[in-house]
Amino acid sequence: MLELFSTKWTSMVLHTLLVRHGGTTRTGALHRSLPAISKKMLTQTLRELEEAGALTRTVHPTVPPAVEYALTPLGVQLVEPIELVYDWARRNAAALDALKPRPTSRRRG
Repeated sequence: MLELFSTKWTSMVLHTLLVRHGGTTRTGALHRSLPAISKKMLTQTLRELEEAGALTRTVHPTVPPAVEYALTPLGVQLVEPIELVYDWARRNAAALDALKPRPTSRRRG
């Protein structure tokens, strides 16, 4: 579990795919929903999630090819604890804002 969620983008991609796109969307739409992620990092994250069995990748025979990603039943299960954490974070934003950043953090204190 920790290995799968070791990058910040994994949970964000899964969350966005379910909440903003109903579990299925094309790569470009997902990228527009996560403007801070680079195309390279998005592609890498999607490939890792596909290899883990959390997503399926479908290439539609169009010009240019349209690539669509969809949550698998396992992917939907993985989003459940993410949503609990995100909900907790929304309800406890003040506590999170009060945390002192780690020395290696990019977040401003």
